[in-house]
Amino acid sequence: MLYCVEMTVNLPASLDPKRAEEIKAAEKARAIEIQQSGKWPHLWRVAGRYSNISIFDVQSNDELHSLLSSLPLFPFMEIQVTPLARHPSAI
Repeated sequence: MLYCVEMTVNLPASLDPKRAEEIKAAEKARAIEIQQSGKWPHLWRVAGRYSNISIFDVQSNDELHSLLSSLPLFPFMEIQVTPLARHPSAI
């Protein structure tokens, strides 16, 4: 199943900058791991925002939730998920 996922990060101003950098480094490592598994085939930055638009290719809603909630920045994210279906005119 394909999903379009928009993730927007909202780090609190009160978060210690050193801790923020640690979380971001862990986030990058986890994102790379998921991409290498083939479950996260597309990742695009939204210009001018701390946000991305991604395509996930997973077996179920539960698997998508598990992957998203495994991201270290998950507690600081606003996430919008759109399930995708093949368009009849797609070639």
